[in-house]
Amino acid sequence: MKQQYLERAGAFETTAEALKKKYNRYSLVRLLLFVAAVGLGIYLWTGVHLLAGAVFTLAFLYAFYRFILWHQDIQQEERHHRRLAAVNRLEAGVLDHEYASFQNGGEFSDPEHPYSLDLDLFGDYSFFQYLNRAGTALGRERLADYLRHPADPAAIQQRQAAIAELQKMLDWRQHFQAFSLETEDSLAHLQLLKRWLEEPPFVSNRPWLVAALYVSPFWALAGLVLFILYLPWYVAILFLLPPAWILKATKEQVDKAHVQTTQAEGTLAHYARLLRHIEGQGFETPLLQALHRLLELPGGKLASDAIHRLSYIIGQLNVRYNFFAIFLNLGGLWDLQWACRLERWKGSLKENLPQWFEAIAEFEALSSLGNLYCNNPEWAFPIVHDAPRLEGEALGHPLIRRDKRVSNDITVPTDGHIKL
Repeated sequence: MKQQYLERAGAFETTAEALKKKYNRYSLVRLLLFVAAVGLGIYLWTGVHLLAGAVFTLAFLYAFYRFILWHQDIQQEERHHRRLAAVNRLEAGVLDHEYASFQNGGEFSDPEHPYSLDLDLFGDYSFFQYLNRAGTALGRERLADYLRHPADPAAIQQRQAAIAELQKMLDWRQHFQAFSLETEDSLAHLQLLKRWLEEPPFVSNRPWLVAALYVSPFWALAGLVLFILYLPWYVAILFLLPPAWILKATKEQVDKAHVQTTQAEGTLAHYARLLRHIEGQGFETPLLQALHRLLELPGGKLASDAIHRLSYIIGQLNVRYNFFAIFLNLGGLWDLQWACRLERWKGSLKENLPQWFEAIAEFEALSSLGNLYCNNPEWAFPIVHDAPRLEGEALGHPLIRRDKRVSNDITVPTDGHIKL
């Protein structure tokens, strides 16, 4: 297995280098295209016709924008393959019992827990660190819950089947892990977002305010035209008073919604990639199929697109940080436009967002266990029964190297007995 990991690391690194060269090559093309287009545009504007210049400029700006997006996708692919190479190098090290670079789950350590300290579940060189492949805070918390809270036999059997399926899906698991490694999330920020879900609307439930959102751009345009044509500035400025009053009246509520959502913009964009990866894969075991169904929306819509849309809306509300936001607000009530879109998104998908978080958390926890089984295929799935008895053959400590581990058969009653 170690050789396979090293070979995969080399292959992904080779692909990343090829993508880097492609990106650099098209960086030059991008520059040359821009210079050539500027020259041609000047010629069309000045030497041919204003209409020809205008049509060319609009067409070029659109095409150049699409080219930039495609160019950025190449760079994103390169970084993804770098992460895939790193994932495989780390797994090769894990087979030599080198796993200190993984997050150790120290934040989940609880001195009051009945067994986590005795069993070295969390902290440096703990079982959590050996097991953990979750890149999101959601996944790490769920994996810690697996270790801290006993599950009933039916849930254990469902998880075992899911783990056995994921164990065989090496490529899918590693891409999922590489996507998760892009994510820098926080349970505190997600808690704020969940709190926002419970807040009542303050824009979309006021017809006069919704009407103002439609009217305000035309109102501002009318004021600008009148100012240019003949109105003195001290009269034209009166057109700014209604939007200024509306913004002042709603500022506190907009600020509250912004504080609760602003930190989630990047996190949700990364979550969208994880969901898209799950959506693109079919599963056979009941638990994985049930998790996959959590992502289904009416009309064939995708959860990944919906959560990416939420990230985009939050990003537009974050524009209020820019110096020119005052012009957007006075000219079109920018903050309220996007606060209203936030509320409409919440109104239609409020119940779905926690389910999508649940799917990400479960898939990361189960993928970590699938990876553990992949690295240790000789390990057995325990058979859970109701009798007060623990039996095992060749049981050994998972955190001791194979060549130094001493394994033993064991049979011990669990109703008050202990064996050291």
